Amino acid sequence: MRLPRTRPRSLAGQLFAMQVVLIAAVVAGCAVFAYASGSAQAEETAARQVRVAALAVADSPSVREAIRTPDPSSVLQPYAERVREDTGIAFVTIMDTERVRWTHPDTSQIGDTFLGNTAKALRGQTFTETYTGTLGPSIRVVTPIRDDGRIVGLVSAGITVDRVSSQVREQLGALALAAGGALALGGIGTYVINARLRRHTHGMNAAELSRLHDYHQATLHAVREGLLMLDGRRRIALINDAGRELLGLGPDTEAVGRTVDELGLPAPLTGALLASESRVDELHLTADRVIVVNTRPVVGGEQRGTVVTLRDHTELQALTGELDSERGFTQALRSQAHEAANRLHTVVSLIELGRVEEAVDFATAELELAQVLTDRVVGAVEEPVLAALLLGKAAQANERGVELVLAEDSLIDDGALPPSLAQRDLVTILGNLIDNAVDAASEGPEGAEGPAESGDAVPGPRAAGVPAGRARVTVTALADGRELLLRVADTGAGIGPEAADEVFRRGWSTHGAGRGLGLTLVRQAAHRNGGTVELDAGPDGGARFTVRLPLGDRTAKSEAAGARAKEVTA
Repeated sequence: MRLPRTRPRSLAGQLFAMQVVLIAAVVAGCAVFAYASGSAQAEETAARQVRVAALAVADSPSVREAIRTPDPSSVLQPYAERVREDTGIAFVTIMDTERVRWTHPDTSQIGDTFLGNTAKALRGQTFTETYTGTLGPSIRVVTPIRDDGRIVGLVSAGITVDRVSSQVREQLGALALAAGGALALGGIGTYVINARLRRHTHGMNAAELSRLHDYHQATLHAVREGLLMLDGRRRIALINDAGRELLGLGPDTEAVGRTVDELGLPAPLTGALLASESRVDELHLTADRVIVVNTRPVVGGEQRGTVVTLRDHTELQALTGELDSERGFTQALRSQAHEAANRLHTVVSLIELGRVEEAVDFATAELELAQVLTDRVVGAVEEPVLAALLLGKAAQANERGVELVLAEDSLIDDGALPPSLAQRDLVTILGNLIDNAVDAASEGPEGAEGPAESGDAVPGPRAAGVPAGRARVTVTALADGRELLLRVADTGAGIGPEAADEVFRRGWSTHGAGRGLGLTLVRQAAHRNGGTVELDAGPDGGARFTVRLPLGDRTAKSEAAGARAKEVTA
């Protein structure tokens, strides 16, 4: 039978056991040290005490006078006992130079030979020793008694080792009580601290916490969504790599610990991050991106905070714009197919009526106009993506009664644009500017002129000779070696100076709610490529947008190569 796998002890439990063992070891070590130190101190105190007593007896004049008498014991015995009782030592033995005792706590020992060493004392020295005598092991001091410079006797004062040990044992009891109290208090404090730690770690053990940390770090760096955590004071507590990228913070920028206000973000985005209520799928703009913001306050704990997720909506918005363009192209092609069918029926009808020459002239004129359109665009703009975009937008504009005109000075050679300049950004910039210009031109100046009828003329880029009353959009596309110039002007009502700064703000539009994102995307795409967007009044009275994108040395080399190729072809 397979036994169930036991779960390792939690981190708080492990720390509790370790701390209890550590506290017990520290308390035990302190107790042993205190015992050893107390024993040494007690012996030192006892030796000092008996030394003082022995020297006091040896220096007493009454002792020297008693030694001169025929019976020193009769005088010295009572004196020695008083000294012993007053000082609390074990014995005071006074003897002659032959080690014969004159005094002793046990009177039966008087007259017997002193047990111990006396050689140093007979030489005039005072010394301390531990010796086993009639009272057992004792710490004793032996010192000489001098009378007129002569050694006339010896004094030995001592205290038994048992008495010293009993004093140490009394101190050890108090020490053990204090150690037990310290151990109990340490255990209680440790339990309280670890109970708190257990709540904060949710009962996980060290391996689980380590694994959680590793997964946490891996997740932060792996997810493509930006993650931002704010504490209760709206300071950044955590931010991952994607969050730094989406908010425009460099890898070397110190973000943790700073408030959201210090990041230099747009005011609407800052307000969303600082909001106390939840935000769901809000679109906000930075200098380079369109991001979707979701916020959720953290409820519980000591401090409230906010969890913020950021999603990059820029590519999705660009794809949506491309999809709208493709849809427009499809509608334009469908309309052109219908128009072509009508013209084909017209040619067939003219032939059936016997007007063959008129049918040939009609069909030839249509082919020439279509070929002029293609030749003009392809000849001036050899960049395939831009050429296709202009042809498609020309068809769309014609459907709305607007003529798309390509300026005479437009010229972009094949290979003039570096690979670093994303084609999607070019489509975003030029496509949105043309769409807005077509909207404005179709409405006419101040809305006085309505859109021209579809089919009044063949759409196409042309330079001059545009009828004065026709709504038109003029496009300039020029790569001069240093920069790419994209300019779109219309014959619409124009934009007043008071709204020049507002047109690039998300939501600004003259067509109601749900619009107003195209120009914002244009500015972001230009900013991503190090370019600028300018707005002024066009020569036809409408608005004119000018985008300049730096190209660098690569473009100059490409233009030189293109010029050499043209010379060879010529």
